[in-house]
Amino acid sequence: MATTALGGNPVTTAGELPAVGSSAPSVSLVGADFGTVTLPEGQRAVLNIFPSIDTGVCAASVRKFNELAAGLENTAVINVSQDLPPALGRFCGAEGIDNVQVGSAFRSSFGDDYGVRMTDGKLEGLFARSIVVLDADGTVLHSQLVPEIATEPDYDAAIAALG
Repeated sequence: MATTALGGNPVTTAGELPAVGSSAPSVSLVGADFGTVTLPEGQRAVLNIFPSIDTGVCAASVRKFNELAAGLENTAVINVSQDLPPALGRFCGAEGIDNVQVGSAFRSSFGDDYGVRMTDGKLEGLFARSIVVLDADGTVLHSQLVPEIATEPDYDAAIAALG
């Protein structure tokens, strides 16, 4: 288990993020169109993991990664939460988000596989804000569990990990 915080109160997760150098667990998410979203073959990936698109910090992270993704070669950015596909699609449509993918984990074990499901606190069951960066072979290059859920991730470190 790992620990983060919400409003200064400790929150425990279901496990640990995949370690740098390890192979990332497979991913099977549901896209805004209800299609399957998986890790891209032969491309690098950035997984932007967060509690809910309906919060300011989560929405800001999706906007920021959409902006950053426009300049990333051979890299897919996947925004992952427990939000239902229609909510993710509505947000992306309203915001003009088109450089990144969204994936709902409402039908998957993603939260446990990646160790990000919060097991206590008022957001129990949702995902702790984190980032996982993968190379084209699915090896973890960088991971971050933010120390406070209400803060944005370290975008610079995530992008720097892509080299």
